[in-house]
Amino acid sequence: MNLVYNLILHFVYFLLKIIALFNKKINLFIEGRKDSFSKLNTISKDDKVVWFHAASLGEFEQGRPIIENFKLLYPNYKIVLTFFSPSGYEIKKEYKHADVVCYLPFDTKRNMQNFIETVHPELAVIIKYEFWPNLLSELQKLNIHTVLVSGIFREKQSFFKWYGGFMRKKLNAFNYFFVQNETSKKLLNSINLKNTSVCGDTRFDRVYDILKQNNTLNFISEFKNNNYTIVAGSSWAEDEECIVNYINNGSSKDEKFIIAPHNINSQDIIALKKSINKKTVLFSEKEEKNLSEYQVFIIDTIGILTKIYSYADVAYIGGGLKTNLHNTLEPAVFGIPLVFGNKKYKKFQEAVDLLSLKGAIGIHNKNDFYTTFTTLKSNNTLRTKMGVINKEYIENNIGATKLIIDYINNTLH
Repeated sequence: MNLVYNLILHFVYFLLKIIALFNKKINLFIEGRKDSFSKLNTISKDDKVVWFHAASLGEFEQGRPIIENFKLLYPNYKIVLTFFSPSGYEIKKEYKHADVVCYLPFDTKRNMQNFIETVHPELAVIIKYEFWPNLLSELQKLNIHTVLVSGIFREKQSFFKWYGGFMRKKLNAFNYFFVQNETSKKLLNSINLKNTSVCGDTRFDRVYDILKQNNTLNFISEFKNNNYTIVAGSSWAEDEECIVNYINNGSSKDEKFIIAPHNINSQDIIALKKSINKKTVLFSEKEEKNLSEYQVFIIDTIGILTKIYSYADVAYIGGGLKTNLHNTLEPAVFGIPLVFGNKKYKKFQEAVDLLSLKGAIGIHNKNDFYTTFTTLKSNNTLRTKMGVINKEYIENNIGATKLIIDYINNTLH
């Protein structure tokens, strides 16, 4: 089976190099990996190293509180952080808490032998998933202590099928599994992996820390001007259709809107602005304007959405109508009601939980959106109740990072 896997892997890599000629993201995937070993060569044989791996940006956010706590406790260790996807690496390649940030090399046997030899980690921390067979074989062969954190397992995965013996065997590379829920633990136990514990999701610790930072944005304070404000974060075209319909046809003069689109392409931003018949300003044109005079604020930049959520009376989170739901925990930590599309959310346990607890409301279309936001605007008691539910949900799920750091302390001593 190893031979078959490696033959398929080389064939896939060949195809990707062809696709990269026509696809920008795949080109980043291929070209970015050409620099991985040159970046890693800054690691010397005498360095103490811990390696963290994240598939993409979401997994990085789960690992981030562990990395930053580790850096405080072990400043003499070097941290190597790898990504599989360009959407993680391109955003976090300058991450200051890691000594080296690069792409994980493609999972050929030779690549992984070179990678592990170069990095020589005392500890390997894989976040949520990424079970590359040659990588795991090399970690196990060299007896490198390996843990999975914030893991999620599902019955449909090959590990738990009759034909999954090849991948099941690779899981033996892990010394310990920190999983998010009891279902994952039971599935691992069913294939005789008992070195597991349920510790939850480290993202709760990450978002809870947001409350400790300064979330003030003076230009948002000026715009809000103490008015009832809806923040729509990471919105896509289908989300914006719902938002714009409500703004144009249902909003009152004392109701303000901040829209932070997922796509900030200038043409799309201009089209969005033109579709709104209320007084609208862009972040890029805010200077020397009296922002309090505007009813809609479109954020055509990145990196400030989390702080903007702190000004929301209600948050709408994009992606759930067509693509995949974006981060619901960041707005939830501020104790506000959440609304999102209920077509593409079920793979996110926190979204399932928040709907079940009634801290969030799911909508199907622009009519649902209109009705929901009309109700929330007029019912302060409902908004308060939903906000309390969401805040308590976050508070009840913090602590995973400490459990993992305690384990790492015991491992390294």
